[in-house]
Amino acid sequence: MAFGEKLKQERKKNGWSQEELAEKLFVSRQSVSKWENGQNYPSIEIIIKVSDLFSVTIDELLRSDEDLKEKVIEDSRQLAYPTLKYMFDVVFLLGAVFLAIKLGLLMLNKFTPLDVPLYGGSFIWNFGSLILMLVGGIGSGIVKDKYKEE
Repeated sequence: MAFGEKLKQERKKNGWSQEELAEKLFVSRQSVSKWENGQNYPSIEIIIKVSDLFSVTIDELLRSDEDLKEKVIEDSRQLAYPTLKYMFDVVFLLGAVFLAIKLGLLMLNKFTPLDVPLYGGSFIWNFGSLILMLVGGIGSGIVKDKYKEE
C-alpha cells in the first residue's frame, strides 16, 4: 500500500478530516491532500510524527512506498554531503590564506626596510598552500560529483 493510501486509511480510521490531521502535524490541509494523492511526500520529521500519531512503525510507512523511501534516502544524503564539502572548502581557503600571507610578507620585505622571515622552511611556504588548495579543490569536486551521481 502506498504512503498516501496508508495515510488516508489511518486518518479515516481515526475519524479525522484532512484539516484536523494537518493541525495535528502543524502543516497545511493542502499538504495532507497532496500526500494522500501521491503528488508530494512529507519530510522525515513529518513521517516520524505520522508514525507516532497513528501508532504505526516508520518501517511500515517507508516500505509501503518505494518513491517515499527514495526521497528519504536522498534527503539524508543532502544532510551528509554538505558537511564533507564544507570541510574541503575550508582546507582550500586555508591554503589560500597561507598563500596570501606569503605574498604579503614577500611584498612587505621587498617594498619596506623590514625583513620579516618566513618561519617553517621554504617547502612549507612554497608548496604548502598549493597542496592545501589542490586537496581542498579536488576533494570538494569529488564530493559534489558523487552527490550528483547518487
